[in-house]
Amino acid sequence: MSVLNAERIYFIGIGGIGMSALARYFLQQGKQVGGYDRTATAITQTLSSLGAEIHYQDSFNMVPEVFKAASKTLVVYTPAIPASHQELNAFQVQDFTILKRSHVLGMIANQGYCMAVAGTHGKTTTSAILAHLLKECGIKVTAFLGGILENTNSNLVLEGNDVMVVEADEFDRSFLQLQPDVACITSMDADHLDIYDSHENLQATFKEFAQRIKKPQALYVRQGLPLDGITFGLDSSATISAQQICVENGGYTFDIHAGDEIIRSVRFALPGYHNIANALAAFAMALNVCDSKEQLAEALSSFQGVHRRFSYRLKSPQVLIDDYAHHPSEIDAVYQAVSTFYPDKKNVAVFQPHLFSRTRDFCDAFAKSLSQFDAVILLDIYPAREEPIPNVSSAVLLDKISLKNKSLVSKPQLIHQSQLLTSEVVVMMGAGDIADEVRSVQQLIAAQK
Repeated sequence: MSVLNAERIYFIGIGGIGMSALARYFLQQGKQVGGYDRTATAITQTLSSLGAEIHYQDSFNMVPEVFKAASKTLVVYTPAIPASHQELNAFQVQDFTILKRSHVLGMIANQGYCMAVAGTHGKTTTSAILAHLLKECGIKVTAFLGGILENTNSNLVLEGNDVMVVEADEFDRSFLQLQPDVACITSMDADHLDIYDSHENLQATFKEFAQRIKKPQALYVRQGLPLDGITFGLDSSATISAQQICVENGGYTFDIHAGDEIIRSVRFALPGYHNIANALAAFAMALNVCDSKEQLAEALSSFQGVHRRFSYRLKSPQVLIDDYAHHPSEIDAVYQAVSTFYPDKKNVAVFQPHLFSRTRDFCDAFAKSLSQFDAVILLDIYPAREEPIPNVSSAVLLDKISLKNKSLVSKPQLIHQSQLLTSEVVVMMGAGDIADEVRSVQQLIAAQK
């Protein structure tokens, strides 16, 4: 069976952000799409409305009969699925073509002109900005994103096949399936040490990814990274830089210096200096296929953001911000944005640690980052794919936070915390199911009007 010509695609873990983008893509190609996920979500409900057949019980008996023909069905799975998964095991003992998500994404992206964005932080926002810029400039682009674009309420952009934009994920070394024409690396901070064992191994794998670019001169790197490439950043010594940065109307204006050219008074609505750097990376990459710097700058001003990346849920009577931050560097970036835009307002951070291994590896760094806020409310660790690790818990992290105003609560207790109503800015952070609690907190605050 030619993989990309499969009539039917079955996804194990179809509700994942990367898996669901592929599912949308194949649905748009007229394929029959089905899959399993653990729970129903807004993403799976959307896929169902588009025609996907989805169920939520790990049982091969639940797989629709139409997907049980091995000669016509491609099975796609995410590495987050445990080896004990019954459906995956049932497919494996039969004559099905079974591929990881990254392999399928690579096969699609490598067919055309591929633009890939990698980095331990910033890749989702940068790739989303890039996709938006190309779309607004009339480029026929397909983009697979790791987040929901606020402009389109989708993680798939499907405007044509001239350019493929992909988020190059370092988890499980997935990005080594790509052979991009143009690539960007936004950051290489230590992360996923359960996969890489050390920061040095992770950096070596990023360098291996950089070597897969078809033309070495088409690599864009954030200034300060130990890589050779075209640099971007906020310092004037970068090849492409943002200067004269001003806070204005809840966002920024700045000048982009690109070689000998200056594009003045560019407007960009996303808070945080890290997002300015992300915008610069996307702008620089877009210049490879769009000649008009002015048109790109105008497109930047209309970018609305990515769901759960410093997303405002309320601005009055209090500010409520929802963010995916789950690494100390990401928490630092969120704090920088909060302190810039709300310097005189009392704030509280609600944080759900993600993974026992990450909490263990960065416990001291998490404590330092969280201690910058006025108050902290911790939830229990979201385990995702992991089993508990002895002596690793939110209680251990809480002890290391230097604030007096700190607490550890269960999810049902969260809405009873007085800081949610007495703080002028509430920031909810994490990559687990804390997003499910945001609506309850939003309703609690709104009820106080």
